[in-house]
This record gives sequence, C-alpha cells and structure tokens, in this order.
Amino acid sequence: MGKITFEVCVDNIEGAMNAVNNGADRLELCDALGIGGTTPSAGLMQRAAKLGKPIYAMIRPRGGDFIFNFEDMDVMLHDIDTCRKYGMAGIVIGITHENGALDTQKLKRLIDHAEGMGVTLHRAFDVTPDTSEALEIAIELGIERILTSGQKETAIEGAFNIKSVIEKAAGRISIMPCSKINPPNLENLFKIFKTGEVHSSCRTMVGSPYTENAPSMAPGDDFSRHITDPVKVRAIRDYLASLGD
Repeated sequence: MGKITFEVCVDNIEGAMNAVNNGADRLELCDALGIGGTTPSAGLMQRAAKLGKPIYAMIRPRGGDFIFNFEDMDVMLHDIDTCRKYGMAGIVIGITHENGALDTQKLKRLIDHAEGMGVTLHRAFDVTPDTSEALEIAIELGIERILTSGQKETAIEGAFNIKSVIEKAAGRISIMPCSKINPPNLENLFKIFKTGEVHSSCRTMVGSPYTENAPSMAPGDDFSRHITDPVKVRAIRDYLASLGD
C-alpha cells in the first residue's frame, strides 16, 4: 500500500495551522463542526490558503438535513465562486431528495459550476437508502471521493459496510473513512479493509478561562470549545507513516 493521504477537518485558522504543522496532507475547511460543518467564511479561506496545503471547502449553507431548495442553490453557487477566488483545491458537497437518495440534478449543477476544482461527496452518502446506487451516481458525476462512516455513527462500527463500498468501487473512486478516527481504530480498520485516504477532525474539548475568572458570566458550558488537537494529528500521522516502514 502506498502513502495514505491524511485529511484533517478544521473550522478555524488555529486548527488549520495545528493540522498542517503536525502532518496533515490536506484540509477540509468548514465552519461549525459541532453541527457537522457548514461553509467556511471567505476570511478563513483566504487565510488558510496561505498554509500551502490543498484545501477542500465545505459547501453547505446550514446544518440539519441535506435537502436544499433553489434559494439554497444560489447561495452555494456563490460560495463556490468564493472558493475559486481564494484558491481552494476543491469542494465538499452533498444534496439529497426527501427520501435520502442523491439529488443528481442539483449535484451536477454544483459540480459543473466548480469546473476545474476537485469534488468530495460528504456523508450525505450515508443517508442514502441504496449506497450501491449512490456509489454509481457519484462515479458517473465525476466525483473524486466519498466520505463515509459506513452508514454508522463511527467508522469502526461501519467498517464492514465501508469494506463493501470499497470493493464495489473497485478503484473507480476513492472511499475515505471518517468519524472517530484515531490510531487504535485505524489499526483495527486496516485489518478489515485497505484505503488510500483517511479523514479525522482530531478534536479535543477545552474549557474557557471565563469559567474560572468570572463564573457568573459563563453559565453552563457556553464558552467551552473544540480544538484541533496537535497531539492527535501527530499520532495519526506517525501511525500512517509507520505503515510504510
């Protein structure tokens, strides 16, 4: 197995820097990872582009389901223009009908608009009622890769489903596992299937100094946040590097 591409999903510039400085090969750039990721700001795109790694930007105007109307489409088309302006290598998209099946017409419109950029199909794939059909649609649309946790909450739970998709893909499209990816999980996953790309957010929750300094101003957990943990990034990078030893 050749070098495995390690993609880290980040939603702020500190996280992007932590990922790049500790071995990420590629970034998925988002806002609001706490709700699964939405489109990053133009400012974040512009700043992250200076880090010198390929960046794929999420194109998703809100959280929740992946059913988008024509007004949403207008927003997403404009966001793709912004991605091009700031040198994003690609976009990350997913649109479904109400029954969960991929909305081929709308996906094709976004892909055509992003001509010259790469395309990842995100975990909208995991809500489709027929993943074999969704796989063939993605290939026909010219999508580069599918991000999947095997229709389960975590990649390790969905490992055999991921294996099945990889086998059906037969090298026609990259299948990139995600969700709770860490070195022990990766070792177990790679006993089940082989893949050329992995995806992780490498997140750790940190508290806020507000809670200690002014507890009356920090009710509940409103000011805690997730960070891209450099230790987790480095651990995955080191594990992947060890596979080539």
